[in-house]
Amino acid sequence: MPEFKEEKSKMSSVEFVQCALRERVAPPSFGSTKARLRHATRTLRWSANRTKDAWYADPRISISADELREVEEKSGLQYGRKELREIDSYIAKATALLESEDPDFHRPFVDAMRAFYRALARPGTEG
Repeated sequence: MPEFKEEKSKMSSVEFVQCALRERVAPPSFGSTKARLRHATRTLRWSANRTKDAWYADPRISISADELREVEEKSGLQYGRKELREIDSYIAKATALLESEDPDFHRPFVDAMRAFYRALARPGTEG
């Protein structure tokens, strides 16, 4: 399954849902936009108006955590959690390697590595 790529450096939850709806939940292979919207509405069990607002990324809406989780389940995409888990894993591995030898010598390096990976984990950074 191809990974989700952000097109902008920082993507809001509304933009994420719009992209997920258009590319994964109801891709162009479903036919016209009207047919795709109908399919997305049935798949997510949202109202037609709610689906349409998300489809066109209406700036007046906000996506709830439950709606975001539902879109993630139906689309197979994850909004920011996969990258965070990977970075936490790298931090744990680096800590285990560096702290095992001489904690007094390696401690500043471990702290620097943590800071570096946390900086990469911030929303909007591409890695």
